[in-house]
Amino acid sequence: MTFTDRADAPEAKRRLEELVGQVPALRTMRVDLDTVGAPGSAHLCLTTTHDSVDALRAYQDDPAHVALLGWLRPRLAGRAAVDYES
Repeated sequence: MTFTDRADAPEAKRRLEELVGQVPALRTMRVDLDTVGAPGSAHLCLTTTHDSVDALRAYQDDPAHVALLGWLRPRLAGRAAVDYES
């Protein structure tokens, strides 16, 4: 994720990590902040794991996640997502 104001990244990290334990469909979450600040670098990397594709969808639709998106989306300048099975 890239934020309009880079200073929002630590608050986003805090809010995202609060979802752990609140969202049953979320198995693990890792949130890392960019440390170098190179041109073109994103500010935050989010990796989540789920037990199934249905669990991923349940996470995406969970009210706590949806509420967080209400805060997050207006602050984003850009984002990329990759949903995959391993």
